[in-house]
Amino acid sequence: MHRFVFATFNAGKVREVAAILDGLPIRVLGPRDVGVDAMPPEDGGTFLDNAVIKAAHAWRHAGLPAMGDDSGLEVAALDGAPGIRSARFAGDGQDDAANIAKLLAALRGVPDRRARFVCWAACVLGPEWPVAAIRDAVPGVEVVAGHPRAPAGGRLLVATGEVAGRIIDTPAGTDGFGYDPVFFLDDLGRTFAQLGRDQKNALSHRGRAFRALRAAIERMLAT
Repeated sequence: MHRFVFATFNAGKVREVAAILDGLPIRVLGPRDVGVDAMPPEDGGTFLDNAVIKAAHAWRHAGLPAMGDDSGLEVAALDGAPGIRSARFAGDGQDDAANIAKLLAALRGVPDRRARFVCWAACVLGPEWPVAAIRDAVPGVEVVAGHPRAPAGGRLLVATGEVAGRIIDTPAGTDGFGYDPVFFLDDLGRTFAQLGRDQKNALSHRGRAFRALRAAIERMLAT
């Protein structure tokens, strides 16, 4: 059984990724499970930078394969905001409800409600992992060399995912977190917060990114 650290203190995200990787000989741990009690500032300029910052920190401190992601909401009428500041849109220390309230205030009277969730996932592995086996072989996954935030000696895999929807005025559902209660999927007639875990994982930006990583890890384990 391989132990992987998912570099987030959000228990909901840890459960989501553990469910996506279920069936592989992998146990997904949170940072505190391996003695990591804090993360460095997410001061990157892009989602990818922040995902690498987190994964690299966990890899250095735990000595285990480590994953990190940076996800966010991009709203067309707000020129892509809140973007990389999605978790801190209402200010540092504010909660999901405050972020949603600020978003809805910014969109009051705005007819264009198009939005998308995006996720960049990073996975840092040791040199013993056969990353050459997946180079250009797994759709949606890239082996990245030379990223300035990647740790020396590590191997960096990157995957992305996105899902389109629109923002509604009245939050609905209790099963999600973040902006899930106001992110509406027209095809299903429900918000992300009204979906069950399995259905959300099948559709979500994070689910798409980590399913791509799963395929890469599975290929390497079979090599």
